[in-house]
Amino acid sequence: MKRRLFLGAAMGLIMASAAHAEDLTFAVAGPLTGPLASIGDQFKQGAQAAADAINAKGGVLGRQVKLQFEDDQCDPKQAVSIANRIVAAGIRFVDGHACSGSSIPATEVYGENGIMMMSPASSNPVMTDAAAEKGYTNIMRLYTRDDAQGAFIGPWIAKNYAGKNVAVLHDKTPYGQGIADAVKASINSNGMQEVFYEGINAGEKDYNAVITKLKEAKADVLYFGGYHPEAGLILRQAAEQGVKLQMIMPDSIASAEFWQVAGPAGEGTLFVFPSDPQSRPEAKEAVEKISAGGFKPDGFTLFSYAVIQAFAAGIEKAGTDDPTKVAEVLKNGEAIQTVVGPVTFDAKGDLKDASYDINRWSNGAYAAIPQ
Repeated sequence: MKRRLFLGAAMGLIMASAAHAEDLTFAVAGPLTGPLASIGDQFKQGAQAAADAINAKGGVLGRQVKLQFEDDQCDPKQAVSIANRIVAAGIRFVDGHACSGSSIPATEVYGENGIMMMSPASSNPVMTDAAAEKGYTNIMRLYTRDDAQGAFIGPWIAKNYAGKNVAVLHDKTPYGQGIADAVKASINSNGMQEVFYEGINAGEKDYNAVITKLKEAKADVLYFGGYHPEAGLILRQAAEQGVKLQMIMPDSIASAEFWQVAGPAGEGTLFVFPSDPQSRPEAKEAVEKISAGGFKPDGFTLFSYAVIQAFAAGIEKAGTDDPTKVAEVLKNGEAIQTVVGPVTFDAKGDLKDASYDINRWSNGAYAAIPQ
């Protein structure tokens, strides 16, 4: 009898140990294919590098981090489909999505099922605002909001291009129109009125009609809320018409693919991006390792890395992988150390105290300019 009890207890310990040693799976969701696949690649490279670094140090609560990659193609329907697949797989943490148009509908699935989603790229305020209104406590972003970016760049545009004709264009997506509207509101509140405001259809190959309108409006400066494929085409086709525009963009063109599309017509294009994480001492080791693999960790790479770090830190602090408890400790006001620096979150799950650079494209590369 005693022997059977002993064996039963031993077996229980073995099973508990095995359960404790199970992999801790995080999903990484973004556009792995399609016209914005370069952003998905940034997500993938950053997340994998973070998982490798965490696993090399023993994992999280003794568990190794495993990643499951999901391709939403920045399509809302596909985002909802993979969100449901992630829930069905029992995965409780999602590094993603990228495009606000995908993130916003996906939050409904994650919120209803208690999954933690933390986006390293989506900037439309609706994502966290709507989630908070519905009582979803596990929807967060380790990135900046459109209204914050608009409040930063709007006064700069109004000051530096006073007396110039400024036009505002967007691609009708939640991301593109959201940031364009934020910038428009900001320049308006700073005493500047745009000479042109319109939306284009993303994915088209001919934007000459809108370029003609910009020419007729005598636009000197174009703020465009959208992505790099359309931005590059607009600049190339404008150059072919002999139209010279100072284009200013949000963060979406922090990718070498912008220059591949725009070519020399992209010279001098400006864009806003959170203060360069690659230059931070906290990022040095990660940048070196990712670069050694032949990938340049620009754009959202290090933000995706930081999301995995935040998940790991939150789980360690909470002592559990319960997303609700992890969210509580991540929102308690204490900074989490990441490759993009120490980060703190507000009650809605938004990043606090973001800072920005204004970057300039020149000869195929970009760098911050003095402000």
